[in-house]
Amino acid sequence: MNSEFSFQLVAAPLLSFLVAYLLIFWLVKGNALKILDFPNKRSLHSTPVPRTGGIGLILSILLVWLLFSASLPISLWVGFSVLALVSLADDVKGVSVLVRLLAHILVAISFSAMLLLDGYNWVMVIGMGLAIAWMSNLYNFMDGSDGLAGGMAFIGFGYYGVTALLAGNMEFAMINFCIMASAGAFLRFNFHPAKIFLGDVGAVPLGFLAAAFGILGWVKGLWSFWLPLLIFSPFIVDASMTLIKRFFRGERVWQAHREHYYQRVVQSGVGHRNTALLEYLLMLMVGGSAVWANSYDFITQSWLAVMWGSIYLIIMRAFDCYQRYRYTKIQDDCK
Repeated sequence: MNSEFSFQLVAAPLLSFLVAYLLIFWLVKGNALKILDFPNKRSLHSTPVPRTGGIGLILSILLVWLLFSASLPISLWVGFSVLALVSLADDVKGVSVLVRLLAHILVAISFSAMLLLDGYNWVMVIGMGLAIAWMSNLYNFMDGSDGLAGGMAFIGFGYYGVTALLAGNMEFAMINFCIMASAGAFLRFNFHPAKIFLGDVGAVPLGFLAAAFGILGWVKGLWSFWLPLLIFSPFIVDASMTLIKRFFRGERVWQAHREHYYQRVVQSGVGHRNTALLEYLLMLMVGGSAVWANSYDFITQSWLAVMWGSIYLIIMRAFDCYQRYRYTKIQDDCK
C-alpha cells in the first residue's frame, strides 16, 4: 500500500470527524443559526430542534475532500453543491415541491449523462438519473427518527469504503471513509434524544452521494450492481413500499406523513433509541452480506438479493398484521 495513501486513509477521516464535530457543536450551542424544526402532527419529536446538522456534516466533507484533492467527477462536485444550496434554502425559507424536484432531477440526470453517456444509451442514462433523484428524496423521507439517517450514512458509506479498500482503490476508500467519519460526529449529537437534526441540507446530498457513489463504484469495477442496492436497502425498501401503498390508496405521495415502517415502529412503543439500534443491526447484516457476496458471481449475488427481498416482505407483512391485530383488539376492548 502506498505510504501517501496510507496516511490519507487515516488522516482524512480523522480530520473529517474533528471538523464535523466542532462545526456541529457550534451549531447546537445556542442554536447558532436560529433554524428550528418545529413539531407538527406528522413529527415524531415534541419540542423545537435545530435542523442545521447537515451544514456541519456537508461542509466538513467538502473541506477535507478539497484539502486532500479528492479525485471526483466535476459533475459530482457541482451536483452535490447545488443540492446542498437548494436544500438549505428550503430549510430556511421553504422551496416549492416542484422547484425542488426539478433541481433533483436536473442534477441527477446531468451527473448520469456525464458519467455514463460514452458507454451507455440514453435509456440507461435517464433510468440511472431517475434512480439517483429518487435516492436523494427517499433519504430525506427516511430522516424522521433520531439517529436513523446518520446511522445509515455511517454504516452505508463505511461499507463502500471497505469494499473499495478490498478492491485496491485507496483514494475512493478514503473519500467514503470521510463521509462515514463526519456522519459519526453528527451521530454524537443526533442519537436519541437528538440535540440537532440533519435537515434537508444534509439528507438530500447524502442520498445523492449514496446513489452517485454506488454507480461510480460500479463503473470503476469496484463492486457489482447489487452491492449499493443491498447496502442501502433498509431505506430503499421502506420508502419505496410506503410510496407505492400511498399511491394505490390515492393519497398525495409528496406530502409529509407518518406511515413509513420506521415511524410506525417508533409509535408502536419501541421508541427512537431501540428503533435506531434495530435498524443499525439490519443495516450491518444486509450490508455485510453484500460485501461478502461481492467477490462471488452475479447469480450468487442475485440469490442474495432475492433472499433479502423475501425477508423484507415477511417482516413488513408480519408488522402490518400485528398492527391490525392490535387495532382490532383495542376497538373490541372499547366496546
